[in-house]
Amino acid sequence: MTTIDPDKKALTVGEVARRSGVAVSTIHFYESKGLIKGWRTDGNQRRYAREVLRHIAIIKVAQRTGIPLETIRENLAALPEGRTISAKEWRVLGAGWRAELDERIARLQRLRDELDTCIGCGCLSLTDCPLRNPADTLGKDSAGAVFLDRPVGAGYDAVSTKKPVP
Repeated sequence: MTTIDPDKKALTVGEVARRSGVAVSTIHFYESKGLIKGWRTDGNQRRYAREVLRHIAIIKVAQRTGIPLETIRENLAALPEGRTISAKEWRVLGAGWRAELDERIARLQRLRDELDTCIGCGCLSLTDCPLRNPADTLGKDSAGAVFLDRPVGAGYDAVSTKKPVP
């Protein structure tokens, strides 16, 4: 097993893969999507700063929670380059993702709770749904399972996808 010299700043793609637990192809993919940055040596070999290990860890955690790669990229781009992310910066990232996760959890709970009785009223073949869509009111506004796409607690009534005017 190879060890990394603690004084050595640059890591090879193989070292990054071994230390981060992701495949070399994944590292190349992350780089192509702008999630991480590397450079080429005079011998045309890829090198990465040690901070990339923390960024890959953040990417893996975010992906596990379902955060889109574009959102991850935007958030990582806002971090300072040339140093490892601080605990405070991690808390800020986490707080931003927490709201998105809470919304997704609420949407999934709503789906679970309505699964036995309704499919979110996207069943445009029905002209009358006594549960949520009497006289196919929702068909006038939109198509699909519209109840699941509305933000939780945002003031929508039972048969509209348009937010009421206060």
